Amino acid sequence: MLAWTIYLSFAGALVQALLPKGRNALARWLALAVAVAGLVLAVGGFAAGMGQGRMVIVDLPWVPAMGIHYLLAADGISRVLVLLTGLAAVAGVLFSWNIELRTNEFFAFFLALIGGVYGVFLSFDLFLLFVFYEIAIVPKYFLISIWGSTRREYAAMKLALYSFVGSSMVLIGLLAAYATSGSHSTGLIALAHASLPVSFQMWAFPLVFTGFAILAGMWPFHTWAPTGHVAAPTGASMLLAGVVMKLGAYGCLRVAMSLFPRGLDPWGFSYIGIGSWRDVFAVLAVIGIVYGALVALVQTDFKFVIGYSSVSHMGFVLLGLMTLNQIGVTGAVMQMFSHGILAGLLFAIVGRIVYERTHTRQLAELEALHLSRRLPFAAWAFVIAGMASMGLPGFSGFVAELQVLVGAWKVQPWWTAAAGVGIVVGVAYTWRALQKAFFSDVRVTPDDHPRTGWHDLGAITWPEYTGVALLVGVSLFVGLYPRILLDTIEPAVKALLAGGGQ
Repeated sequence: MLAWTIYLSFAGALVQALLPKGRNALARWLALAVAVAGLVLAVGGFAAGMGQGRMVIVDLPWVPAMGIHYLLAADGISRVLVLLTGLAAVAGVLFSWNIELRTNEFFAFFLALIGGVYGVFLSFDLFLLFVFYEIAIVPKYFLISIWGSTRREYAAMKLALYSFVGSSMVLIGLLAAYATSGSHSTGLIALAHASLPVSFQMWAFPLVFTGFAILAGMWPFHTWAPTGHVAAPTGASMLLAGVVMKLGAYGCLRVAMSLFPRGLDPWGFSYIGIGSWRDVFAVLAVIGIVYGALVALVQTDFKFVIGYSSVSHMGFVLLGLMTLNQIGVTGAVMQMFSHGILAGLLFAIVGRIVYERTHTRQLAELEALHLSRRLPFAAWAFVIAGMASMGLPGFSGFVAELQVLVGAWKVQPWWTAAAGVGIVVGVAYTWRALQKAFFSDVRVTPDDHPRTGWHDLGAITWPEYTGVALLVGVSLFVGLYPRILLDTIEPAVKALLAGGGQ
């Protein structure tokens, strides 16, 4: 069932590419149908796998001489992230309903990206995973460079270069692991049981982990993320924050930590309290949390606020992974899901509902528009999304971040204290943006800000209502009943931490 999420997405992309020009309405409805079908399959696969361990979906020889198989499988982590991808795909189509330029081509790239993401989360052969990983990277460039704004060519090229540098690091590490193992198999489980030498793992782990973490927005390799988010069209920025950054975090967990667990061992010496790669990446994660929040606090562009907040929130994912305990790693996977939902919602509100009507993202100019009165739905949607992103109890973000903080406290209490600073700053930048963009009491005349215009703002459309309701509803449901995901994630995390990938 889950394998069809891949096939349907690529088939939909092919059909979109072959559609006659000018059939924009057909392209939109076709994209929505494919995305909804993928979500239905993802929900069905998630429900069927509840209480189950890793299940092999497809296992066919691909390049037998090298031990490469077309191997698709799913455990609790994969199922949750496939579910996230289905939700992000549907929401992304809804918030791209206004695309008029080469509509069928836009959705062809969109669905190809989604197919690649599904493939990464379901691949248990490392060569296959890498192929899908690269497939997911390519459409991002075109989505930004053709349909983007704000230095779109620069942002697209920067994102592509960072992605391919990270991919090169990953490929070097995987080829080295394949050659060193002597197992003549690229299967994740086979390589995880190959007992690679500790000395090899000590250099292979940071290489592969960093390669994947670049796409996860790890500081100081994060600068592509805010630039790419701001330049991307709304649907693409939702996918970038919602699922593409999760590819990097997933690779860190599924590949780097599974294949090279001894790479996290102590070095035998320490410097300023750092004595292992685990300490190094935990410190970088904490810096990312605080740095991303502080930079978001001083941004004047509304979309940059959300872009840097994504860097901060992804720091919680990486910090949770470095706890190496069940509650922390489970929290990291929960944060992948929660951030995918909430970041997508925030980008949708800012990029689609607000920007497409006001034609500005500058907070100083938005102050003049008093959007709480002129776009009340957008204002209250941002209030809900902002509070959920801050970790308000009752939403998915609270459960995820709480688990990460508890897991970090068990290892190193100062990690939790420092991350707490990032949470406090997160409250500040969220409420600052909220006040300036929606609830400002600035009194101006139309002549003061002629560019922003005082024309009538368009009514909220049904795709926007539907998209906001979908994402808010999912975050609220998971926040009120987290066991729906935890019961699926926890067994997979326990097995992975026990060694051998699964």
